[in-house]
Amino acid sequence: MLEVESLDVSYGEARALWDVSLHIEQNEIVSILGVNGAGKSTLVNTIAGLLRPVAGRIMMNGEDISRLPSHLVCEHGVAVVPEGRRILPQMTVQDNLDLGSYRPSVRAERADRLPWVHSLFPILKDRRNQMAGTLSGGEQQMLAIGRALMSGPTLLLLDEPSLGLAPVIVDQIFDVIVQISESVSVCLVEQDIARALGISRRGYVIQEGRIVLEDASDRLLSNDDVRRACLGV
Repeated sequence: MLEVESLDVSYGEARALWDVSLHIEQNEIVSILGVNGAGKSTLVNTIAGLLRPVAGRIMMNGEDISRLPSHLVCEHGVAVVPEGRRILPQMTVQDNLDLGSYRPSVRAERADRLPWVHSLFPILKDRRNQMAGTLSGGEQQMLAIGRALMSGPTLLLLDEPSLGLAPVIVDQIFDVIVQISESVSVCLVEQDIARALGISRRGYVIQEGRIVLEDASDRLLSNDDVRRACLGV
């Protein structure tokens, strides 16, 4: 499904990613792990079309999306849930969800997709007329994920979904991620390595903009090098 090949990304003269390669298969959860500043969000934003690579390719279902603008990347089935959620607080929960299905190509499927999102996050149905900014942090994260799913993605990019949330809410979010992966591939960027590797099939570790480890999740979980690369211990 997704193939990232020898990707280099820079911010001006400062290189952020070096020769990054990875792949994600259909209905697979893959974790991207690393400390703050390692390049995880840069990778997500580049796949989503928000940043342009200096070199390398991003292939989605055999098509090169490396230099497409973000709205056209979305047309290829890629949706992103950004770090910090970035919901629209002065709009209702329902209006935020409707924005996810704004594109003409998916608007006709809104009526079928909305019940699925509500089944994953019932609170979004209960609070559909509430201003999004009045939701709790966990509910806002649910809304951000629901909005992305309304676009009908085949690949969901999740950037730090557990950030700032209580453990019980994180458990709920991660349970839903597993459900989502039954029909949507998931690229999970996360600092909580135990939770991330607990639900993913494989993982990549980024350190200073480079992929330094790739392995099955259970092997990464027991790898001392992962603790050093991700936790600094």
